[in-house]
Amino acid sequence: MIKILSDTTSTITVDEAKKLGIYYFPQIIVFDEKSYRDDNEITTEVFLDKLKKSATLPKTAAPPPALYTPIYEEIIKNGDSALVLAPSAKVSGTYRSAIVAAQDFQDADITVIDTRLIGPGFGTVVRLAVDWVKQGLSVAEIAEKIEDYANRSYIYLYVDTLEYLHKGGRIGTAKALAGSVLQIKPILLFRDGQINQFESQRTKKRALARIVDLVKQECPNSPDSHLAILEADAMGDALELRSAFSSLDEVDEISICNLPPAIIVHAGPGVLAASFFK
Repeated sequence: MIKILSDTTSTITVDEAKKLGIYYFPQIIVFDEKSYRDDNEITTEVFLDKLKKSATLPKTAAPPPALYTPIYEEIIKNGDSALVLAPSAKVSGTYRSAIVAAQDFQDADITVIDTRLIGPGFGTVVRLAVDWVKQGLSVAEIAEKIEDYANRSYIYLYVDTLEYLHKGGRIGTAKALAGSVLQIKPILLFRDGQINQFESQRTKKRALARIVDLVKQECPNSPDSHLAILEADAMGDALELRSAFSSLDEVDEISICNLPPAIIVHAGPGVLAASFFK
């Protein structure tokens, strides 16, 4: 039987992961040389509080290969095969960690897929993969379906401040300073496994209105779009964003997901995003 492995960048909760029957791995958050697993040692709320008080940006790390090894051993011992669904290798080292661990099991049936996804779109694919396994699809067939979803994935993000993009080395000092002085509010786009600046607006209100327009133009009015909202310390705005999408009446209930710490590190508090599949 195929056993699925994934991690917290999917925004699937630990409790849901247990119900899905998947193996679930943390990302590692490092504050002042102290490490925390984000599945059971630090919550998003505690992380946000520490982040706001910290003078330096915390570091993040993928789950180390050593976490995968005992799980691989258990799966192999039971005569099953392992299918690791990893977040985009362009933004996370998780894919590499899973690959490195698999090298110790040369004769085992272990497949590691770079989904090129992150956030709720990644979580959607994990849930679907669980169903595909139950339907009897092969690893190759599942991989083909994941590739299709990755090609159709869009995430538009509003970032409340350029401070964290600057601290993380995503933008230069001059651009960060200019953005702060001019109160520029960037809109980012996550596509093909990586994040890039899409455009900028002069106010938060305009930026969020622009995201609403983009989603209404591009997101299919269908349950298959899997439209979801991501937020970090911005639940009120997230609820308003969901209300603004009410015209997409054929979309299933739009979930609001808390961003995990490993993503907030680079975007900062106040980030809002809309994720969907074209």
